[in-house]
Amino acid sequence: MKNRFLNNIFAVEVVFFALFVLGVLPRDLVVYFVIFLAAYVLAAKTEDSTIFFVRSIPFFLAIPLTTNFDNFNTWRILSAIIFIKWGWPKINLRATSYKLQTASWLLIGLLLLAVLSIIPAPDKVAAVKRVIYFVNLSLIGMVIYDLTRSKEFTKRLIRNIFIPVILVTIVGLLQVASTYFMDIYQFMRLWGEGIQCVQFGNQWCNIATWEGNTWFAYYGEQLSLRVFSLFTDSHTFPMFILMGLPAIFAISLQRIPQLKHSAWWIPMIFLVSILSGTRGIWAASIGVVILAGITVFRLAKPKKDLFKYISLYLVLFFMLFVVAYPIFVSPQFLVSKGDWGLLGNRVRSIIDFGETSNAQRIAIWKASWESIKQHPLLGVGIGNFPVVLNQDVELAKAGSSAHNLYIHIAAEMGLAAIILAVWFFWLLFKKNYTNFVKEGDHFLSVYYAASLLFIPWILIYLLTDAALFDERAFLMFATVTSIILGKRQNDNG
Repeated sequence: MKNRFLNNIFAVEVVFFALFVLGVLPRDLVVYFVIFLAAYVLAAKTEDSTIFFVRSIPFFLAIPLTTNFDNFNTWRILSAIIFIKWGWPKINLRATSYKLQTASWLLIGLLLLAVLSIIPAPDKVAAVKRVIYFVNLSLIGMVIYDLTRSKEFTKRLIRNIFIPVILVTIVGLLQVASTYFMDIYQFMRLWGEGIQCVQFGNQWCNIATWEGNTWFAYYGEQLSLRVFSLFTDSHTFPMFILMGLPAIFAISLQRIPQLKHSAWWIPMIFLVSILSGTRGIWAASIGVVILAGITVFRLAKPKKDLFKYISLYLVLFFMLFVVAYPIFVSPQFLVSKGDWGLLGNRVRSIIDFGETSNAQRIAIWKASWESIKQHPLLGVGIGNFPVVLNQDVELAKAGSSAHNLYIHIAAEMGLAAIILAVWFFWLLFKKNYTNFVKEGDHFLSVYYAASLLFIPWILIYLLTDAALFDERAFLMFATVTSIILGKRQNDNG
């Protein structure tokens, strides 16, 4: 009954989300809709409200509080309510004396360095806002980390990750289909001036419409859609669905080799991740293949057989480039394409250091390293990366970054911060490996095995991007990280 009520509330959310973003309902009503969602989260059990939150990550709307402040997002309020609901009884019962893992201490250290980096920041207001932003993003992770002490809740949460991943994949496929029925101006009016304004606020949709976006691959006068679904760009979308793939595997491969119908979503997700046109995602897949080869030699049976079985799906990813090819070269936006080498050119551009995007990345990396040498202790200040490139700090909202998460952290918060961050990522991988080796439950074992592929895929990709800092990507990362690091009852690891 409780699951049915949760399902009904989520269905209402998705329906109203569609009505808002398509302009059927006026955006002014979003405020009242958020009050309705907050009331549900407040009244529901913490476990149910947390499940609802994770399901809703792609569907949170910006709240139009005022004309000039309309980008405050729903997730900020709901995550705070869930955190307070979870934490308040523990304070009263003095039940907060947990022994912190090393990973937790590393995150506390990163928070401390982030706060200290406010001192040298030229724009201290931007730095303070950024610290608050990351603390707000991390609240749901702390709740999930605690709740996953229950193995049953962990399995329930994993099953529910399936839902938003599938829904945004469907939207991505519909987005591709729409390019064959409208021209580029109609597409931009629908997404740039319509849907994205409701999702993220006028400031972002003005940037996306008039200053720049990552929604298209340009080749002279020819262009192809880079699928972004319900996300701000074509970088965070593939990150989100790849981080969700372990849940798809866990549900699909509950009985090997007998597959459930949900297994068909695996190639669909691979395909739309390719159609995002994000070359860093493509390139990172090579690193994952190498990592899989190294990992499989360390495993003993039967874990080795399971991991090899899941790893073989990587072959499917590469095979789907054959399917993606005719889509890339097809006449999208009612414009014919004369160059059948579009996809091939984009793949080859990955190693073309003279290509415009690559050349700009290299220039940014060089400037970032110079800044790190000048500010090794606390960087230029969290949220102040644009000053590294002599840009206005406001451009951080338009995506100004080091195009490398690790360099970005070092440039903003100093060398100590990147050491702690890399240490945390290493412990995450190590804990994931230990979970997989020791886990006796088949469902969770499949999840951890797939995570050994897809979480490193994201971490390798971040060598070419800092998109993990996007709110939806970060919320998913906080979710899967908490599942991996959480210590379950009867857990021997």
